[in-house]
This record gives sequence, structure tokens and C-alpha cells, in this order.
Amino acid sequence: MNIESLLLSTLSNQDIPSSFAFAKGLNNVSHQEVIGVMNALAGDQFVSSSPMKARSYVLTTEGVIVCANGSQEAVCFAFVKAKGEAGCSREELEAGVGKDVCKVGMGNCMKQKWIKKAGDTMVATVDSVDDSTQKELKVVSDSLNPNKNLMNDDNTSCLSDKVLNVLKKRKLVKLEEISHFKITKGPQFALERKKKAADLTKEMLDSGEWKTAQFRPYNFQTVGEKVGGGYLHPLLKVRAEFRKILMEMGFNEMPTNKWVESSFWNFDALFQPQSHPARDAHDTFFIKNPELTRSVPEEYYERVKSMHEKGGNGSIGYRYDFQKGEAMKNLLRTHTTAISSQMLWKLANQQGGFKPMKYFSIDRVFRNESMDATHLCEFHQVEGVVADYNLSLGDLLGTIETFFNKVGITKLRFKPAFNPYTEPSMEIFGYHPDLKKWTEIGNSGMFRPEMLAPMGLPENVRVIAWGLSLERPTMIKYRIDNIRNLFGHKVELNRTRSAPVCRFD
Repeated sequence: MNIESLLLSTLSNQDIPSSFAFAKGLNNVSHQEVIGVMNALAGDQFVSSSPMKARSYVLTTEGVIVCANGSQEAVCFAFVKAKGEAGCSREELEAGVGKDVCKVGMGNCMKQKWIKKAGDTMVATVDSVDDSTQKELKVVSDSLNPNKNLMNDDNTSCLSDKVLNVLKKRKLVKLEEISHFKITKGPQFALERKKKAADLTKEMLDSGEWKTAQFRPYNFQTVGEKVGGGYLHPLLKVRAEFRKILMEMGFNEMPTNKWVESSFWNFDALFQPQSHPARDAHDTFFIKNPELTRSVPEEYYERVKSMHEKGGNGSIGYRYDFQKGEAMKNLLRTHTTAISSQMLWKLANQQGGFKPMKYFSIDRVFRNESMDATHLCEFHQVEGVVADYNLSLGDLLGTIETFFNKVGITKLRFKPAFNPYTEPSMEIFGYHPDLKKWTEIGNSGMFRPEMLAPMGLPENVRVIAWGLSLERPTMIKYRIDNIRNLFGHKVELNRTRSAPVCRFD
């Protein structure tokens, strides 16, 4: 069905008083479809339209039933009257007319003194009643046109306001309002509309059609569709803020884009024994192909091997047979300290000799752990390393406090701990203002001489280091109680779009 042709054909003979009535006169055509065609024609000035409002009272579903069968009070009266002088009990009335009808009708009957109570029974007090409610509903129904269209009909005055308000309160009628349009001919009216071209095409230029073609005017004031761009994940927002803080403290970022490392850099260079439980497959993801790394610095490897087997610099080592096959195994790095060890080795062996340096990294690490609300098998580690002459535990404490104060954690506690490659070692605890308790937020320590000596660093150079996960402060910052709602395949995409900017004051 061509709605546009029918509308123009109708307009050629007479105005259309109501778009709603016009739509009702067509089969399977909605009012919205007619308005869409009308707006398109109005854009080309083929028609003009005037907005109008129509208001009418119509019967509700319950009102239709009452209009046909009588009001609840009339139905109740008829039942009681039929029982004669003996009357009936409330239970009999409910069973006869229904609980809902009885609930409304019995009270109205008594209010109008159509029935009265005689002990436990009810009896009729009049011979007949006038069901005014049913008559009023018929007036409302008859005041609408046969098709129940709201067009130009306004039956809001078919009864007094008082009566209509009572019917509305009883939910027997409702007031419906509809917006519709009066449609008349426009300045460019014609029985057929030739669509205007939206663009100048190559075919128009070739044929010369552009000379006679009509073009649609460009609307330079229209607002374009919103372009959806990329959004930073909450982790990346916190990461960016951490990077800014660390760079303000004079740290240089380490290249951490290599996730696969050898066991040598991940464990052995850190003076972690080859029998350590962390090197078990239950805790580490080992790579099957390629299973072994190609090479490690041979001279440095021999010094690390000797430190493990025999010790040095006051240490007796671990006194076991160091296996090269174990050191060459590839794995997904378990910490970014694997990069720190390489950077320190390069720092010790660079041209011009050792120079003090501050390093940091924020990147992904992998652990073969059971996943729960606070643990994943992959997470992001924030690590800071400072190498300088004659550093002490006080320097480590001061650096940690400076960083966490900038992050916004001002209440800190330190607890002695054990790490294979740091001595002394400390766990870092921060006071959580929401949980009202102390929470572990990181780990720290001074790298052992057994780790630093094989690298070739000067004897009086000390290295302090500390680290924490990126996820935990992010969860605290964004009030996330389950880490799987922050990182992984269960993350709600809308959270990424709506997450506010991260800022640590």
C-alpha cells in the first residue's frame, strides 16, 4: 500500500481533518507510519500540518464488563433479592457472584440501603434498584464514534465532572489523549512527488541530468551522530596515574613487553634455588614449544651457577648441583623482577661503568593459581627498583612512603617477611578506610649480595625494591568487590565506558 499516494489523492479533494482518523481508515497502517509520510511531504512543502490534541473518556476492561452485565452493587442486590426473605450469608454471596464483585458490591449496596444485615444474613430492603453506574457507562460508550476513534470527538463533558471522577476512581473509565494533525495542501502540492537527489553523482554529470535535477537542500545546522570512540579500561586509568607519579619521582620505565622469559632470568639470576616450590608446575606456567631458551650471557651464567653451588661474598650458596637444562626452560614470567635482573646486569656492564638509576615497570605477570574473588592466574604488577651507592633500609622506607602518600595511602605499616632474593624483606600494609582494617598492599626488600655480586655491580652498591599488584588499588578506587568483574571475560563492557577518570590526590 502506497500511503503517500493515498494521502495526496485524498488531499486533492479535501483537507484531512485528522491524521489519526486517516490512519484508521486504512488497513494495517499505524498512525506513526502516516505521520512519517506526512513529515516527508512537509519537508518538500507538498503538505502543511497543524498539531491537535484529542481527549476522550473510554471504558476500561472492567468498565466494559460492568456496562454489559451491570454494576457490582446491582449484581449483588439481584443475588440477595433472589434468595427472598431468608436472605443469604456473606459466604453464599461470595460463592454466587465472586469474591471481587462481592468486595465492591456489598458495601455499595449497604451504603445505598438496598440490603441490610439480619444477624449473619443479608436481606433486600427494596423491590428494585436503578443501576445508575451501568447507565453512566453506557453514556460514555455511546458518546464515542462507532470506531472508538479519538479524532475530533471530545466526550469529556458527556457527564458531570463529579460523576466522571467517581467512575475514574472505581477504574471503570480512563482519560485517553492523543496527538494528531490536521493535514492541508502545501505550496508545492502535486499528486505525485518526485524525490530530490541527495548527492551529485558521476552518472548525472555524464548524462547531463544534473542540469534539470532537483536537489535536496543541505542542512548545515544538523548535529551529526555521536561517534563512539575507544575507552580506557579502569586498570589502564590507574596505570596511567601510577606512571605519572613514578616519573615525577625520577623513575625510568623498563621495557616489559616480553612475557615469555627463561627460568634463568626469572629465578636463577635472583638467587632462587632450582628446588624452590615456586618453580613447580603447580605454581608456574611452563612453555612447551619452544621449551628451552636459545641462550643466556655465558660468563654471567657461570657466575650465577657458582654462586648457587659454592656461594661467595660471605655466602655459602645452596650447595647443590646447578642444572643448565632447568635454567634454560621457558615460562610465562611470574614477576616483572625478571626484567629488573636483566636491567641491573646491563647497568653493571654498560660502557662507562655503573651509574645510579631508578627503574619501574607496570605490566602483566602469570601465576598458576586457583581463581576466586581476589585471585586470577594473570594480573598486573607494579615494581620499583633503585640502585645506588650505600643505600639503607631507611632509603627503602622513605621511597615507599613517598610513593604511597602520592597514591593517597598515608597510613602504612611494615612487617618482616621472607623472600629468596631480598634481605631484609618486608610486607607493606595500608589502612583501608572503607573496610576499617589494615590490608596487605605490597612487598619490599633489599636485593641480596648473592644476586648482585655475579652481575658485576660495585661492592658498595645496594639495590632496594618494592612491588604491588595493580588490581588491588583499582578495586579499592572503583569500589569493586570481585576481581573477575575488573579483569577477564566476565567484565561488563559498559563499566569500561562509564568508569570515571582515576585521580590520586
